Amino acid sequence: MKMRPLGRTGLTIAPVVFGGNVFGWTADERTSFDLLDAFFDAGYNTIDTADVYSAWVDGHEGGESETIIGKWLKRGHVARDKTVIVTKVGFDNRERKTGLSANWIAEAAEASLKRLGTDYIDLYLAHKPDPDVAIEETLEAFEKLKTQGKVRSIGCSNYDAEELQASLDAAKAKGLPRFDVLQPEYNLYTRDRFEGPIADLCIREEIGVISYYALAAGFLTGKYRKTEDTEGVARSYRVGSYLDDKGYRILAALDQVAAETKTNPATVAIAWVAARPGITAPIASATSLRQLESLIAAGRLQLSEAQMRLLNEAGA
Repeated sequence: MKMRPLGRTGLTIAPVVFGGNVFGWTADERTSFDLLDAFFDAGYNTIDTADVYSAWVDGHEGGESETIIGKWLKRGHVARDKTVIVTKVGFDNRERKTGLSANWIAEAAEASLKRLGTDYIDLYLAHKPDPDVAIEETLEAFEKLKTQGKVRSIGCSNYDAEELQASLDAAKAKGLPRFDVLQPEYNLYTRDRFEGPIADLCIREEIGVISYYALAAGFLTGKYRKTEDTEGVARSYRVGSYLDDKGYRILAALDQVAAETKTNPATVAIAWVAARPGITAPIASATSLRQLESLIAAGRLQLSEAQMRLLNEAGA
């Protein structure tokens, strides 16, 4: 398994990132610890989370995922300097707007550092654009955190090509640090949110890309083949939206490649993202050690040109 440079950040990461949105939600603390232990024991090194995870659960306030990661770090299974922690700021928490103002970024960063039990964040992302705050103010806030040593690198999530270009232009004009990483939604089914202008921009500007939703809310695992399969599952409304002609074409292609590689659809779907132009590493989650095996295998699976072509055509 070859490590990959993450844009110009100076960070080097494995070809798959563990999605920490499940910690404290569909994976309890003990399960989360076991998953993280196994993930790092397999040679992987990066965890993605956010200050808002998992505020959507009744009784949660946000920050539950970061808290579990912090407790895991304290156990010392892996040295802190061997762990790349990605977290995010600026996504609305239920009815409370947070955004990307300088004051909120400073406050939120301190809260994340406390929950994570660490004195620095490896990669801090603006979770989504904030039209009410000038990008210069956001970048200045991130610059201050970098100067203080509380954040090593910065990036953004859910920005389109125009928004990302505007941030790069502002950084250059004002002598501010730029976003060196993008986190877009990208998978075999949903391709238009990365392919095209924003992928071209990231490649041209050497911006690292860690994409989310590699398994399309679980649809690309192959578990959900008809509407009845989605009943009672988390995010069933998302999974159900993929049950159309395109979705069935993709599942058929995944089944074929999984049989050829003696793996499974989930492993193939993640490996496809990891092999796409401009992608540094996809993010994928697991709530059991069995699911984690698929994620770990994806980082080691090399798909042939014919297999990539088949999958590309199915998800076109």
